[in-house]
Amino acid sequence: MKILKIALLGLVVLVSTNCQSKSKKVNTAIAEDKITVEHIALSAEDLKAYETAYFASGCFWCVEAIFESVKGVKEVVSGYAGGSEENPTYEKVARGLTTHAEAVEVYYDPKVISFTELVQVFFGSHDPTSLNRQGPDRGPQYRSIAFYKNDEEKKIIENYKRALNDKNVYDRPIVTEVVAFSKFYKAEDYHQDYERNNPNNGYIRNVSVPRLNRFKKNFPDYLKEEAH
Repeated sequence: MKILKIALLGLVVLVSTNCQSKSKKVNTAIAEDKITVEHIALSAEDLKAYETAYFASGCFWCVEAIFESVKGVKEVVSGYAGGSEENPTYEKVARGLTTHAEAVEVYYDPKVISFTELVQVFFGSHDPTSLNRQGPDRGPQYRSIAFYKNDEEKKIIENYKRALNDKNVYDRPIVTEVVAFSKFYKAEDYHQDYERNNPNNGYIRNVSVPRLNRFKKNFPDYLKEEAH
């Protein structure tokens, strides 16, 4: 495991809009900003050929775009995980009315990218020392979580987290939760590929795209060819 291959991203600059506030008028925003981009959705049958990994690190619009730029990743789905309530909705999660966090489901080819490398992408694309917050988004629904499906994945996450601490990579303690995966709830359709479909949205321009570009700068070896 390339423990020392750690790319750190600074905190996203604060702006007046955030992922939570956009929920109040999200339908209007979609009508005004949405630009349809051709994207072939894969069927559940197609996706069975791939492994899955689950992460939460702030607004899922940002996180989805980051993982979709990574080689070996076939599909990324925005949704909710880490809580106890069944069938959560964006309105409830964004307002902090559930115990869920905004999360992503990553479908990947382990022959191209390993789970260890996905964990590196996760830690390197957000601030894991920020408690219940990423950039302008605040609340436990934006907390940092690395989910594991088995003991091997748990070991990988914990070892990498320990390595970051041992190397004093951060000035503050890492607050990322390491949680056994239970269930993932897919978010509403308009959240899927949100950054791709809404390039003129203020939050996308000021927060999501800069965060993605910082990731690309720090992880060029992990990018799909078309993402360069």
